Amino acid sequence: MFGNYLIGLREGLEASLIVCILIAYLVKTGNRTALLPVWLGVGAAVALSLAFGAALEFGSQELTFEAQEALGGSLSIVSVGLVTWMVFWMRRTARHLRAELHGRLDAALAMGVGSLVVTAFLAVGREGLETALFVWTAVRANSDGSSDPLIGVVLGLLTAVAMGWLFYRGALRINLAKFFTWTGGMLVVVAAGVLAYGFHDLQEADWLPGLNDRVFDISGTIPPDSWYGTLLKGTLNFQPDPTSLQVWVWAVYLVPTLALFLVPGGPAGVWRAAGALLRPGGRAQAGSGAAAEARSGAAAEAGSGKAVTGSEKAVSGADEAVTGAGEAAAGPVGP
Repeated sequence: MFGNYLIGLREGLEASLIVCILIAYLVKTGNRTALLPVWLGVGAAVALSLAFGAALEFGSQELTFEAQEALGGSLSIVSVGLVTWMVFWMRRTARHLRAELHGRLDAALAMGVGSLVVTAFLAVGREGLETALFVWTAVRANSDGSSDPLIGVVLGLLTAVAMGWLFYRGALRINLAKFFTWTGGMLVVVAAGVLAYGFHDLQEADWLPGLNDRVFDISGTIPPDSWYGTLLKGTLNFQPDPTSLQVWVWAVYLVPTLALFLVPGGPAGVWRAAGALLRPGGRAQAGSGAAAEARSGAAAEAGSGKAVTGSEKAVSGADEAVTGAGEAAAGPVGP
């Protein structure tokens, strides 16, 4: 349940922060009459996401077993790709998110009510569709016939909504930089399990070979229906009898992806460091680059600390909080 709770919390909080940015900006600029169109757009995006999830769940039930496994495996791979892109995108561009959303709102205000609805719908709808797809594949990977995975997702989403409301009111103070770093890292671990399970689905659909090529089988030591077996499956998508392909896919995805996510500067920082080492005097330049990254990380974390303290005015505090969230989530964070 924890893995699914984490998915709902992380994905839901991103959507909540987007809504906070939109609402806080309209209130601060005296455009309260535009709040209704924005909420209509948000509601339409939520409805579309729920409909998409329902279509995946009930539509797949009409397929044959092989077709279900093929669909589930293919969508698992797609969802992991989207989530991985989202995690790195949030790290790279979140500091500019507020300015981008403000620019879209200004343009929509000039064009009329319909544009406001569309702007809010697109801003939240992308997150909603991505969340629905990843939740469906993750619940499918973790489901053992119980409703625990779905309950975990719902609880995570409700927590995210509550946190978004508290941010808007200026009542919540946390280090968002560390929050997004640690939850992003844990989400990569969960995604690795979903990806491995997706390849197992493709093996069961007879799209890939090696279904009976087991690396090990410790079902007797860690029974899948035991409390600790359920805990491992719910948090890490652990399978006591994985195939060789599953293990290779899990390791090949997890190790480099997690390393690139946690390294200061992300993939761009790695390429800059590699390029510096290849140039004459590169070691000294790489050292100075690492120092610069460290200073950038310290500045980002300090910005986050200032952002989440809020202000005496709730709306102003909310706007500063989500600004700090964008700036801090984009920068590297120390332990």
